[in-house]
Amino acid sequence: MTDGGSKHPIRMGDVVGGKYRVDRVLGEGGMGIVVAATHEHLGQRVALKFLLPAMAENVEIVQRFLREARAAARIQSEHVARVLDVGTHEGSPYMVMEYLEGGDVARVLAERGELPVGEAVGYVLEACEAIAEAHALGIVHRDLKPANLFLAQRPTGKPMIKVLDFGISKAPATGPEANLTHASALMGSPSYMSPEQLVSATSVDHRADIWGLGVVLYEMLTRLLPFSAESMPELVGTILQQTAEPISSVRPGVPVGLERVIDRCLEKEPSRRFANVAEFARALLPFAPTRSEQSVERIEHVLGLAPATTPISMSAPATSGPGGSTFSPSTSHPLRSGGRKLLLSGVLVGLLTAALVVGAVLVSERSRHAAIAPSSDSATGSLAVVSPPPPAVPPPAPSLALAPTASEQAPPASTSEHPVAPAPKSPATSSRGPARPASAPPAAPSSTAAPECRTVSYFDTDGIKHFKQECR
Repeated sequence: MTDGGSKHPIRMGDVVGGKYRVDRVLGEGGMGIVVAATHEHLGQRVALKFLLPAMAENVEIVQRFLREARAAARIQSEHVARVLDVGTHEGSPYMVMEYLEGGDVARVLAERGELPVGEAVGYVLEACEAIAEAHALGIVHRDLKPANLFLAQRPTGKPMIKVLDFGISKAPATGPEANLTHASALMGSPSYMSPEQLVSATSVDHRADIWGLGVVLYEMLTRLLPFSAESMPELVGTILQQTAEPISSVRPGVPVGLERVIDRCLEKEPSRRFANVAEFARALLPFAPTRSEQSVERIEHVLGLAPATTPISMSAPATSGPGGSTFSPSTSHPLRSGGRKLLLSGVLVGLLTAALVVGAVLVSERSRHAAIAPSSDSATGSLAVVSPPPPAVPPPAPSLALAPTASEQAPPASTSEHPVAPAPKSPATSSRGPARPASAPPAAPSSTAAPECRTVSYFDTDGIKHFKQECR
């Protein structure tokens, strides 16, 4: 940078905004310049993007510049260059962005040529993460190309894609920005623009970005553009009317399935393309590195589109967006999925309740075996604790000592005028329980002596011992 004759107001060593000291120029274009700077108080390296003075006089361009800052600031994905601040320096608007080490994909293609299939698909999926979050916020980038995909370095040294330049992004606008986009305005890089964007800039929706990603992937794999011409009118006619050269004829060995995915991105009719970035990403996954599974899951999560194995919440219907889009980020965003957490809590409570009920039943079943039950003593009707019955033991044989003698069974006849009544036989055993011993018969009057009685025991068929009295 030089003093005086410089076409931009930034000079080496300038302090912008009272805290950013300019170190060197990183890049310069027809509309602006990007410089590296250092935060004087924090020692943090940042990038400052300025509009050139000639562009700063155009109100529409200034509005688009501020729109880029607001759009990038709203997107929290790690695959978007973060915007930290905005301001004005000597009449030129500027934005403060995170400092990135590396280079854009356009430079990588110029240095290395066509990329391996897995590497190219992996980069596009990382870009899809950023675009998915933009779409969830209602923002359409509309200028996706290799020069706007920056290959930065992670802290681990591994490369990662950062999407740049949301300057011509289309977002819901009100007030001064409501009429910012005119149908006749040609914005973006024509070689990467969808047919509907070439016809009318106001008619595009998120499927224009799917077209752009398809063109970028085609170029990563072949270093060629699917549509090319020598003049602008010819290029527009080619994009609107002709079919892209099959990628297999340009680079043999590209998987047939991947070629079909790219062809679908380049359908002239938006309704024939992938419905959203998540569907596009899922179709790319078979050709991507293993780690890309996480990218696809994050994309589906951001758009509120559940994977095939997860039920889709029906709590809020999707609304139709421009061009017939069917997903609704405002109602399906994962931050608003509290109903799923409530459902999970209900399931856990139900399982806990079922476990408690089963435990109570088991305790009750055990207690039933030790419950209080009526005793077999029908005479007293008392209650006794029933324990598990002991092993069956056959009833003991009647004792000979207790068995009645022959004389007791049939006493001899008496010579008395009043013979003694014979002793009653052993009472019969009833099925209802042991018979009670019969009471001793009244003794016959005798003039000589009182009858002699004794207690005799016996066992019934149930093995229960009984007593009775016998007299003679």
